[in-house]
Amino acid sequence: MVGMSAFLAAVRREPVPHTPVWFMRQAGRSLPEYRKIRAGTGMLESCRTPDLVTEITLQPVRRYGVDAAIFFSDIVVPVAAVGVPIDIKAGVGPVLDEPVRTAADVAAIRDLTPEDVPYITEAVRQLVGELGDTPLIGFAGAPFTLASYLVEGGPSRSYTNTKALMYGAPDIWHALCAKLAGIARVFLEVQIAAGARTVQLFDSWAGALSEADYRRYAMPHSAAVLDGLTVPRIHFGVGTGHMLEAIAEAGADVVGVDWRTPLDVASARLGAGYAVQGNLDSIVPFAPVEVIEREVRRVLAEGAKAPGHVFNLGHGVMPDTDPDALKRIVDLVHEN
Repeated sequence: MVGMSAFLAAVRREPVPHTPVWFMRQAGRSLPEYRKIRAGTGMLESCRTPDLVTEITLQPVRRYGVDAAIFFSDIVVPVAAVGVPIDIKAGVGPVLDEPVRTAADVAAIRDLTPEDVPYITEAVRQLVGELGDTPLIGFAGAPFTLASYLVEGGPSRSYTNTKALMYGAPDIWHALCAKLAGIARVFLEVQIAAGARTVQLFDSWAGALSEADYRRYAMPHSAAVLDGLTVPRIHFGVGTGHMLEAIAEAGADVVGVDWRTPLDVASARLGAGYAVQGNLDSIVPFAPVEVIEREVRRVLAEGAKAPGHVFNLGHGVMPDTDPDALKRIVDLVHEN
């Protein structure tokens, strides 16, 4: 059927002509055309340049024939837009010279308005015009993950400062997360208003929490981002296999599952009300062709047990992935 999207059908748990597939971080460093067009332009500047965002978002759609485009941005773009002096350092990630750790620091962060991010509206509108029947997925970082960057001042393995604030000053912690939830929600609403057909909330570091701590310190704020949005919602975290039910309850139509939990197991735990997304190990594309084919078929078989399945990796595309391997995966998913 002309205009029918397998991706949108799958996220709604409706019958699909084929299993839809897209990849987290499909637009990015694994593509030579991306490295070429980004040369000499910083990450935040790239995210604020609509023509560049449009081209980068379209590159993997052209190359791979994926069933959805993911809006090219970064989780700290809306935080920077309200004046937080955060930067993205190549090879490191988001960094902040003066971390946010006091009530005064939190109070200094203002709310986001659509007028703060006109380049997002423009880029999404351009993309929707270019993409035609291919849906655009809107993008935002979840409050816990955003807060961890602001409190740590950069990436962390232990989240020592984050958890110390969370446990030791819960009033400051909840105020910070509530502020970030409002920012993330407006960021998604801007994308939806401009034409995004689905959104994904990335809670990359939520797996650092126990389920009890997630429910107490993170889940209410993610729920505030996702509740009542007018498009289907994908909710994804890394290392969250121990609390998939909570990830779903926070607000999801589709639960992203990382590579550690089989999709049939995840779906059995979640029940009939949720589609699943995932979950090929991001290192499998480096394996021999026969291994790639075996693993893709395994994920498809496990995903077929769910009410809806969007094929994806269990985390983002690794920077040195061979694009031809990803194209092979897309073709294999579409053929099965």
